[in-house]
Amino acid sequence: MDTRVAEAEEHRPENWPLGRLLGAASRAVERAWAEALEQRGLTHAGLIVLHLLELGFDSQSDLARMAQVEPQTMSRTVDRLVREGLVTRTPDPGDRRRHVLAITDAGRSAFEGVRGLEDDVFPAVADPAALRAALLQIVSARS
Repeated sequence: MDTRVAEAEEHRPENWPLGRLLGAASRAVERAWAEALEQRGLTHAGLIVLHLLELGFDSQSDLARMAQVEPQTMSRTVDRLVREGLVTRTPDPGDRRRHVLAITDAGRSAFEGVRGLEDDVFPAVADPAALRAALLQIVSARS
């Protein structure tokens, strides 16, 4: 076998180390996900905020903690969602230092508009439950 052919064979994805394969898959999925969300006027960070608001969290500090981001990062994301009319921020009558966040009808509509988007964006795999379990195991080991 020609050495160039052997080298080319070695560099095919099925021969990559797991770390490289996982990194490449992660970047490909993240790009596709970001593009699909952008087409719907959302970002990944914004989607996380809308999801957490739907779950009942209503303070910026709780959102930052649940999303595992710095408070300043969450503040920028919430500011953008407020500007876009997807979220409201009102003073808490019981605590002047706190603001209560709520999802607006437009925010709820945007959130509903991406339900099932994963099925359209991500490639089908033979055993999605096994893939999910493996990814959860990887993420949990690093948390």
